[in-house]
Amino acid sequence: MPRFAAELARLRPDETALADPARALGWGEVDDVLNRIANGLAALEIPDGRRVAVFAENAVETALANLGGLIAGLSVTPVNFHLTAEEAAYILETAKVSVLFVDAKTADRGLAAAQIAGVPTVIGWHGAPAPVLDFETWLAAQSGAPCAEDHPPRPNLLFTSGTTGRPKAVELPPTMFAGGATISDHLAALGQDPRAPLGKHLVVGPMYHTGPLSGARLLAAGTPSVILGRFDAEAVLAAIETHRIGTTVMVPTHFVRLLALPREVRAKYDVSSLQRVNHTGAKCPVEVKRAMIEWWGPVLVEAYGATEIGTTNSIDSHEWLARPGSVGKAQPPFRNLVLDEDGNEVPPGTEGRLCFVDETGRGPIYHDDPEKTAVAYVKPGVFTIGEIAFMDDDGYVFITDRFSDMVVSGGVNIYPAEAENVLIDHPGVADVACVAAPHPEMGEELVALIVPEDPAAPPDPDEVIAWCRARLSTFKCPRRAILRDDLGRNAMGKLNKRALKAPFWAAEKEGAA
Repeated sequence: MPRFAAELARLRPDETALADPARALGWGEVDDVLNRIANGLAALEIPDGRRVAVFAENAVETALANLGGLIAGLSVTPVNFHLTAEEAAYILETAKVSVLFVDAKTADRGLAAAQIAGVPTVIGWHGAPAPVLDFETWLAAQSGAPCAEDHPPRPNLLFTSGTTGRPKAVELPPTMFAGGATISDHLAALGQDPRAPLGKHLVVGPMYHTGPLSGARLLAAGTPSVILGRFDAEAVLAAIETHRIGTTVMVPTHFVRLLALPREVRAKYDVSSLQRVNHTGAKCPVEVKRAMIEWWGPVLVEAYGATEIGTTNSIDSHEWLARPGSVGKAQPPFRNLVLDEDGNEVPPGTEGRLCFVDETGRGPIYHDDPEKTAVAYVKPGVFTIGEIAFMDDDGYVFITDRFSDMVVSGGVNIYPAEAENVLIDHPGVADVACVAAPHPEMGEELVALIVPEDPAAPPDPDEVIAWCRARLSTFKCPRRAILRDDLGRNAMGKLNKRALKAPFWAAEKEGAA
């Protein structure tokens, strides 16, 4: 074990199984490293209920640490590599992490987070400094013998942004977890992924997101994988041509950046090997998706849903061309409902709150937090992920707005409360609201509306943003701040955020007209 890699090493000894820009491994090397990781983690005798976390940028080692933890029968928590030490420590504490993997860029923050959270073992690669245990040295000390495979697999514990400024923990839902009674069963089930036989897989998004992480796990299905680091549009095209890539997972921001390349650059690369490009993370603008289909052919498959529940709706390119703008029909075990403010279903073509029924009865579950779980439900058995939509007569869903505060920027979920909780402590800020505004590349951006403490001497907007970035991960901070005399709070002190953000979106529509 892992039997899949050992067998592939015998059948395809010269094939590159896993590669990034710095390193390439054959199936035999993958077999050896995964055995050593699994055996090394087993030797640590990690107690039940404790986890492994991976806090590192995309690399061969990142993929192997995630997969090795799974094979060892441990729940793995991928950690956003942009986080500060304090933000990462909250995740490590909540997930009850016993072993943390880092790289050179996250090592200092990882060590600080581990000290705060009481994580006893930190292992790192790419020159992570002491006292981090060197990954290669640690591997060499572990057994390369076939590791056990008779224990059950455990789903990832993932973290999604929280409305109160704290991320919410969720186990990878059954719709996204291959399951199985043993690791052998689980690896066999991964082989049933429809992408598995379609050629090499390209990982372009960060592996702390479920889409790129699940793509990297195609390795267990015998599908060679190529992993890229931070997104570079031309490098992606070059990788598709060089490696004859068959599948990948992207978000709409990736498409925008690819389309922004000069035509002569796009024309240089052969992308005809692509068989399936899954995209997720945010609603894709119609003109962007149409342009991608015209360029790459009808290979795009959109998955709409959330970390908490997996894919609720899906639509392929042919369906989408017949219904531009749709995110597709409900996928089992989900059923779509569009409800009015009183919780009643509305007729086709009528906007309302987009809701779902999970026919298995599970629905979204937040780890160790029944109160947060309850908030997702609008009535018994019916839950929402915070968007407004309508359905056509055939059951295809069209997203039109969002009633939750969440902002989706570049496929990343951002909850304004995190930035608001930081900004309100600025000495020059009397009141603040952060809202979504349109952004040509990211889809949406977070904008801070600031009421100054002293209107005669207001704070500099750029200084306010810098102040926020010194205390919170940059991606969670507003991109710009705008001074306001008042935010229009009602008698109960509540904000109408839909009204606050409406002028930004109206301006975009006028510009497009």
